[in-house]
Amino acid sequence: MLKYLIDTDHLSVYARKQGSAYARLKAKIAQVEPTEIGVAIISFHEQAIGCHSYLQRAKNAYDLARGYLMFQELLGAFSSANVVPFSAVVANRFLGLRSQLSTVSTNDLRIAAVALEHGLTLVTGNTVDFQKVPGLRLDNWLD
Repeated sequence: MLKYLIDTDHLSVYARKQGSAYARLKAKIAQVEPTEIGVAIISFHEQAIGCHSYLQRAKNAYDLARGYLMFQELLGAFSSANVVPFSAVVANRFLGLRSQLSTVSTNDLRIAAVALEHGLTLVTGNTVDFQKVPGLRLDNWLD
């Protein structure tokens, strides 16, 4: 059963596969059952935009190949993940949050709506923005 929703910031650290933050995150993930961890479809969208932006800036064959490899790795990672959808019910919750919290980014509120609707703890390093969302449980696995 899902318990945690991993935010895009943590996914980015995990994808780099290096550094002390990655080591801490990997150790924490190893302590949790894989069935307890999910990612929002919004995070896939955000990371796909990053790959697309990289390709748009590509100046040579190496950059093009690397950009498409990034897309392929993203597809592989998300195809084996517990992806939590953005349903009409979640969309309505998001719209309610949007009307209350204009200073929090749109995608952050979408991710928060997914976590709230499914009763999940959001695992993020972006506690400054997410702590503004009433009722949202937060944890930071990079600490």
